[in-house]
Amino acid sequence: MPPPAASKPLDADPPRFPANSGADMYRSVRVAEHGHWFRRLLGFLGPGYLVAVGYMDPGNWATDLAGGSGFGYGLLWIVMLSNLMAILLQILAARLGIATSMDLAQACRAHYSPRSVRIQWLLCEIAICACDMAEVIGTAIALNLLFNVPLVWGVTLTVADALLLLWLQQRGFRYLEAIVVSLLLVIFVCIGFNLFLAQPQWQEVAAGFVPNAQTVTDPKMLYLAIGIIGATVMPHNLYLHSSTVQTRRYSLTPEGKRAAMKYATIDVVTALVFAFMVNAAILIVAAAVFHRNGHEVAEIQEAYRLLAPLLGVSAASFLFGLALLASGQSSTLTATLAGQIVMEGYLNLRLPLWLRRLVTRMIAVVPALFVTGLYGESGTAQLLIFSQVVLSLQLPFAVIPLVRFTSDKAKMGEFVSPTWVVRLAWLVAGIIVALNCAMLLSLLR
Repeated sequence: MPPPAASKPLDADPPRFPANSGADMYRSVRVAEHGHWFRRLLGFLGPGYLVAVGYMDPGNWATDLAGGSGFGYGLLWIVMLSNLMAILLQILAARLGIATSMDLAQACRAHYSPRSVRIQWLLCEIAICACDMAEVIGTAIALNLLFNVPLVWGVTLTVADALLLLWLQQRGFRYLEAIVVSLLLVIFVCIGFNLFLAQPQWQEVAAGFVPNAQTVTDPKMLYLAIGIIGATVMPHNLYLHSSTVQTRRYSLTPEGKRAAMKYATIDVVTALVFAFMVNAAILIVAAAVFHRNGHEVAEIQEAYRLLAPLLGVSAASFLFGLALLASGQSSTLTATLAGQIVMEGYLNLRLPLWLRRLVTRMIAVVPALFVTGLYGESGTAQLLIFSQVVLSLQLPFAVIPLVRFTSDKAKMGEFVSPTWVVRLAWLVAGIIVALNCAMLLSLLR
């Protein structure tokens, strides 16, 4: 795609190939071209926080709680490593979207053969459904804990989230971002309060950020470590971010794109540092409260029931459940949005927004209903962790094309990744593939 002419007016849209995913959102948010840098930055803040939602969804809660209660602070370094990997990959996703005016799914459709595109789309849809299933179960568990709504009914009620997203998007993309940021603040305050009550041993916390060999040699610890990576570095977020950065109506000149990349980088780094703090706090609370008292917690419901008596504060469990509900609601909005972007980008298939959201949600609701109906609480806990492992297995199919495209000068032009970034990105891709192979071998054994 040839670069737009420097004289092209700001309000004009570039020619699109493939057809733009999420056309209802594309260049819908105006940003300041001039003035103080902070005022310009405010216009770009938002897409990073939509991405950050996926890094603190109920699937993260399940793996963080299991990791902290089972192995103390030993997996904190995995949380930190996965967050650093996520920051690098999300920056690349933003650069791809801004430089090429295509999201990752569109870039794959333009580059690969039709057969390869269909396979990639199918794998990505499976990952999105696994992610959506985690959000459905998390929301149902929160409703059950806070309001005694039966799990099966809670899963059924999550179908309404599809209509909520449609209503929010009709109000404007900024309105959707504001709702998501508000929910994130609820999560941060609630988890922060429980962290304060837990009073962890901070020297042991610091030691947990040092890599240890047991993570690889212990099959159970390795399974959880890969689950944490799968819950943190989410493949659908790469597609989502490369599309949502294009909601900003910035100048399409090289200077305008360069400024957009700078502000998008600040946006996603600050948002993912926020997500890291929440994830680390959940694991630290689990280690300080459950592991220290000899409780290996495998279920979110069990954590909810134990928090108040172990901490001696009745509000602790309520705030835990409230944060879980906010997590499920915020992450389900972005997962459904990512599903729309992936389907339109890979297949160039445009469905009515309400239908696309309903289809995505129903694919997640059906297995969740089956598991909750047959196995109850224990089944939902296992399904949550398994969904994160599925996400991790799909990661290479999103990460490798992303690194390949952003290191291709023919596609990126002057915005091609520097050599050191390319090498670091390939190292990250290699780590992800190696961990997945190790997990598969351990499961086969």
